[in-house]
Amino acid sequence: MSDKQKMVVAISSRALFDLEESHHIFMKEGVEAYCRYQIEREGEVLQPGFAFPLVQKLLNLNQLGVPRERVEVVLLSRNSADTGLRVFNSIQEHDLPITRAAFTNGSSPFKYVEPFGADVFLSTDPDDVASTLEAGFAAATMLPSNSKKFKDSQDKLCIAFDGDAVVFSDEAEQVYKSKGLIEFAKHEVNAARKPLPGGPFRNMLSALHRIQSEFPADESPVRTAIVTARSAPAHERVIRTLRAWDIRIDEAIFLGGLPKGEFLRTFGADIFFDDQEGHCDSARQHVPTGHVPNGVANNR
Repeated sequence: MSDKQKMVVAISSRALFDLEESHHIFMKEGVEAYCRYQIEREGEVLQPGFAFPLVQKLLNLNQLGVPRERVEVVLLSRNSADTGLRVFNSIQEHDLPITRAAFTNGSSPFKYVEPFGADVFLSTDPDDVASTLEAGFAAATMLPSNSKKFKDSQDKLCIAFDGDAVVFSDEAEQVYKSKGLIEFAKHEVNAARKPLPGGPFRNMLSALHRIQSEFPADESPVRTAIVTARSAPAHERVIRTLRAWDIRIDEAIFLGGLPKGEFLRTFGADIFFDDQEGHCDSARQHVPTGHVPNGVANNR
């Protein structure tokens, strides 16, 4: 697998580590107090954040089968290089093989998603996520959740995606929003054999599929799922689109509007990506969740 084929995940320091206390100081007391706080605590190891277990599993993929760099994680941080030293010290203490980073000293780091060749940017800053999506790259806001209650009982990396506006474009969702469920169903039946255009997370799904293709189907360390509010007969277009893309999905769950949380817990998702806040609220009670503020559902 060449460098161009590896999956690159960009992540913010606040998604990787628990920086809420220092962020609170920044918001209340300003930049100088924040810098002082971080420098005084350079030797104190930061605790894992919402995305830490996911990052561990992603990086562990490099050691399986024939060891190679299947996944690279790069750090994109609003810290300065000075205050970012605590972050890198913590990366080393947690034995994470992360060596590349951009510290932007307060400005948005999303501009480095493209030059790093990142397939996705995970951040806790909604503005950075929105800017990344507007620039044409996958991004998600990591939502607060009681991640300590999530029991990691499996070795496999399990990633779940919503369909419309995430893996696919929001073309069909626009029909639903403007014309309602009945017309949406008619539209999707008529267009069943026309593949949907790709959405922001198509490239990430393709990258995961490349990793899966290295292993026999029943031995793959990665499992993927589409968990969608669609139901029959609108399911056919989803299946035919993935077939046209030559992408294998391990599980496809068509819920017809049911809450997604329990199904994601049953799947064992290490992360779930969805464009709709209501679905994210259900999901984050059960699994780590990233909100993708893309498409017509996020128009204000």
